[in-house]
Amino acid sequence: MRYTKASLRKLEATLSEYGYRLCYEKGRFQAGYCILKNNRIVLVNSYFTLEGKINCLIDIIKEIEVDLAKPGRERDTNQKIHSKAT
Repeated sequence: MRYTKASLRKLEATLSEYGYRLCYEKGRFQAGYCILKNNRIVLVNSYFTLEGKINCLIDIIKEIEVDLAKPGRERDTNQKIHSKAT
């Protein structure tokens, strides 16, 4: 995967499509991010570079449980992104 702003936006859109709210915040997260699964919120360290943010989002998409059978406009695209991430 290329490390571009477009790639970052696709990953952000994927999380949004899955019902997660993404926030870039200052913090001391051991892994660089924090997932609040019950609230469906993902916090990513705002100090990360573009490459770091993309790598974090890929790790998060691998970790979260996603219902890929859920219908949606971008379901096929998101399925491909999720498949590449896992």
